Amino acid sequence: MEFAFYFAAGVAVAATVGVVTNTNPVHALLYLIVSLLAVSMVFFALGAPFAGALEIIVYAGAIMVLFVFVVMMLNLGPAAAEQERKWLTPGIWVGPAILSALLLGQLLYVLLNHVSDAHIGHTTVEAKAVGISLFGPYLLAVELASMLLLAALVAAYHLGRHDAKEPTV
Repeated sequence: MEFAFYFAAGVAVAATVGVVTNTNPVHALLYLIVSLLAVSMVFFALGAPFAGALEIIVYAGAIMVLFVFVVMMLNLGPAAAEQERKWLTPGIWVGPAILSALLLGQLLYVLLNHVSDAHIGHTTVEAKAVGISLFGPYLLAVELASMLLLAALVAAYHLGRHDAKEPTV
């Protein structure tokens, strides 16, 4: 598991460098998804499968939904669709695809050659412990984060409304 931890950490760093250095938001998003998947693999290697699954479901899944939501709200015309087609050439997928294939190979290696005492972390974090922590000492942080997300949702709705804009003559 130590190899899995360091390998996933290296992929996460490489993908995060891809996020920061790309000037195209679509390409940066692809690298960000790979980075989030690598971080979830780090959680799995540390003996926290619940945190790893939450990383995949909440972050990688939510980022994709958010991206689709923004594209739908912007409602760009055919010129933007043509621009996006130019941006998403097959060569763009090479970097994220290689990093994802490496993570998949590592996951299969770990799953097929699983040794029970090879964990880096000595304990497993259960879902109940996460729930007790989130709704115990960290309750205020959870509530503040939910209010921040609600405010962002309301702001995105009002910014994207078409009827709020004054018609041009």
